[in-house]
Amino acid sequence: MSDAMFPLSLREIKRTFVQGDRRLEVLRGVSLDLRPGEIVALVGQSGSGKSTLLHIAGLLEQPDDGDVILDGKAAGPLGDRGRTALRRRFLGFVYQYHHLLPEFSALENVMLPQMLNGLSRSEARVRAADLLAMVQLKERGDHRPGRLSGGEQQRVAIARAVANAPRVLLADEPTGNLDAATADVVFRQLLALVRETGMAALVATHNPDLAARMDRTVTLKDGVLSS
Repeated sequence: MSDAMFPLSLREIKRTFVQGDRRLEVLRGVSLDLRPGEIVALVGQSGSGKSTLLHIAGLLEQPDDGDVILDGKAAGPLGDRGRTALRRRFLGFVYQYHHLLPEFSALENVMLPQMLNGLSRSEARVRAADLLAMVQLKERGDHRPGRLSGGEQQRVAIARAVANAPRVLLADEPTGNLDAATADVVFRQLLALVRETGMAALVATHNPDLAARMDRTVTLKDGVLSS
């Protein structure tokens, strides 16, 4: 497959940090392709560079060398405005903490990114309700985050992340703050959304049981990615 056929391609990504007189090579030429509808587990010890790799894949941080290609479009030659436009169009993010806006309801939290992307309030409301139904929270749409459980908050965060129909979902320990039973519920909803929408997902996790349920696992160790 060519780069244009992959929602996300990482090409020889390198990233080095300088700490005093030390140079820490966190990523040493990492390459990865994600296929449509595929969910990939990214594993590695704490400090191995998983979050750095996700930040680079999400165009939140620039590599020292290499390129990120989204749906065939290379991010490397772009300036800040172009990278922001690419990020808004193609990427969704889920973090370990939900980061929902506490003053808005669950429905409004899912509506906001759509309205920022140009959708009317009525259109955003319809799609937000559909997404909350997909994560089995339609009846909780009028609740603010403080009235939701941790698992419900994270499911709203997932619905918000896919509100603008991204081609790629990047998730950094999305179940890390949840107990095992709740983590299972949240992961099943995440997996269902990936399958139903056909987007690709890269999920950093320390949970071997969750990793085993994904399509494949890649391991980051000593700056190198292996299958």
